[in-house]
Amino acid sequence: MTTNPRILKMTFSSVYPLYLAKVERKNRSQDELDQVILWLTGLDQETLANFIVSEATFPEFFQACILNPKSATITGSICGVKVQEIQDPLMKKIRLLDKVVDELARGWSLEKIRREK
Repeated sequence: MTTNPRILKMTFSSVYPLYLAKVERKNRSQDELDQVILWLTGLDQETLANFIVSEATFPEFFQACILNPKSATITGSICGVKVQEIQDPLMKKIRLLDKVVDELARGWSLEKIRREK
Protein backbone atom coordinates (compact mmCIF):
# COMPACT_ATOMS: atom_id res chain seq x y z
CA MET A 1 0.00 0.00 0.00
CA THR A 2 1.46 3.33 -1.02
CA THR A 3 0.64 6.68 0.47
CA ASN A 4 -2.42 8.30 -1.01
CA PRO A 5 -1.42 11.81 -2.20
CA ARG A 6 -4.59 13.18 -0.58
CA ILE A 7 -3.36 12.03 2.84
CA LEU A 8 -0.18 14.05 2.37
CA LYS A 9 -2.29 17.23 2.26
CA MET A 10 -4.65 16.36 5.13
CA THR A 11 -4.04 18.18 8.38
CA PHE A 12 -3.91 16.42 11.71
CA SER A 13 -6.32 19.07 13.01
CA SER A 14 -8.94 18.02 10.43
CA VAL A 15 -8.75 14.35 11.44
CA TYR A 16 -8.50 14.73 15.23
CA PRO A 17 -12.19 15.76 15.61
CA LEU A 18 -13.16 12.61 13.67
CA TYR A 19 -11.11 10.46 16.04
CA LEU A 20 -12.71 12.25 18.99
CA ALA A 21 -16.25 11.78 17.67
CA LYS A 22 -15.55 8.09 17.07
CA VAL A 23 -14.38 7.42 20.62
CA GLU A 24 -17.03 9.62 22.23
CA ARG A 25 -19.77 7.66 20.43
CA LYS A 26 -18.44 4.65 22.34
CA ASN A 27 -18.40 6.51 25.68
CA ARG A 28 -14.65 7.09 25.75
CA SER A 29 -13.16 10.47 26.63
CA GLN A 30 -10.92 13.03 24.97
CA ASP A 31 -8.42 12.42 27.77
CA GLU A 32 -8.28 8.71 26.87
CA LEU A 33 -7.88 9.56 23.17
CA ASP A 34 -5.04 11.93 23.98
CA GLN A 35 -3.37 9.32 26.20
CA VAL A 36 -3.42 6.79 23.35
CA ILE A 37 -2.04 9.31 20.85
CA LEU A 38 0.66 10.46 23.28
CA TRP A 39 1.66 6.85 23.98
CA LEU A 40 1.99 6.03 20.27
CA THR A 41 3.67 9.23 19.11
CA GLY A 42 5.94 10.13 22.01
CA LEU A 43 4.63 13.69 21.96
CA ASP A 44 3.85 15.67 25.10
CA GLN A 45 0.41 17.15 25.83
CA GLU A 46 1.43 20.69 24.86
CA THR A 47 2.83 19.61 21.49
CA LEU A 48 -0.29 17.53 20.79
CA ALA A 49 -2.49 20.50 21.69
CA ASN A 50 -0.54 22.66 19.24
CA PHE A 51 -1.02 20.09 16.45
CA ILE A 52 -4.76 19.92 17.17
CA VAL A 53 -5.10 23.62 16.31
CA SER A 54 -2.37 23.94 13.68
CA GLU A 55 -2.47 23.41 9.94
CA ALA A 56 0.29 20.77 10.08
CA THR A 57 -0.14 17.97 7.57
CA PHE A 58 0.20 14.30 8.49
CA PRO A 59 3.79 14.19 7.19
CA GLU A 60 4.64 17.22 9.35
CA PHE A 61 2.85 15.71 12.34
CA PHE A 62 4.71 12.41 12.11
CA GLN A 63 8.06 14.19 11.58
CA ALA A 64 7.69 15.44 15.16
CA CYS A 65 6.89 11.98 16.50
CA ILE A 66 9.09 9.21 17.82
CA LEU A 67 6.90 6.12 17.71
CA ASN A 68 6.74 4.04 20.83
CA PRO A 69 8.91 0.91 20.39
CA LYS A 70 5.90 -1.20 21.43
CA SER A 71 4.08 0.04 18.32
CA ALA A 72 5.92 -2.75 16.47
CA THR A 73 3.65 -5.21 18.31
CA ILE A 74 0.46 -3.67 16.90
CA THR A 75 -1.15 -6.09 14.48
CA GLY A 76 -4.50 -6.53 12.81
CA SER A 77 -6.46 -4.93 10.03
CA ILE A 78 -7.57 -1.37 9.54
CA CYS A 79 -9.50 -0.41 6.42
CA GLY A 80 -9.05 -4.00 5.23
CA VAL A 81 -5.25 -3.86 5.33
CA LYS A 82 -3.02 -5.61 7.85
CA VAL A 83 -0.96 -2.90 9.53
CA GLN A 84 2.04 -5.21 9.93
CA GLU A 85 2.20 -5.63 6.14
CA ILE A 86 2.21 -1.92 5.20
CA GLN A 87 5.54 -1.03 3.60
CA ASP A 88 5.24 2.75 3.18
CA PRO A 89 6.59 4.26 6.46
CA LEU A 90 4.22 7.24 6.58
CA MET A 91 1.17 5.17 5.68
CA LYS A 92 2.11 2.64 8.34
CA LYS A 93 2.30 5.37 11.00
CA ILE A 94 -1.08 6.76 9.94
CA ARG A 95 -2.67 3.32 10.05
CA LEU A 96 -1.09 2.54 13.43
CA LEU A 97 -2.71 5.70 14.75
CA ASP A 98 -6.03 4.66 13.18
CA LYS A 99 -5.66 1.21 14.76
CA VAL A 100 -5.08 2.39 18.33
CA VAL A 101 -7.97 4.86 18.05
CA ASP A 102 -10.12 1.98 16.79
CA GLU A 103 -9.02 -0.20 19.72
CA LEU A 104 -10.02 2.58 22.13
CA ALA A 105 -13.42 2.90 20.46
CA ARG A 106 -13.88 -0.87 20.70
CA GLY A 107 -13.56 -0.70 24.45
CA TRP A 108 -10.01 -1.93 24.94
CA SER A 109 -8.39 -0.86 28.21
CA LEU A 110 -5.61 1.71 28.01
CA GLU A 111 -3.20 -0.90 29.40
CA LYS A 112 -4.05 -3.31 26.59
CA ILE A 113 -3.74 -0.60 23.92
CA ARG A 114 -0.35 0.36 25.35
CA ARG A 115 0.64 -3.31 25.14
CA GLU A 116 1.25 -3.48 28.89
CA LYS A 117 -0.73 -6.73 29.27
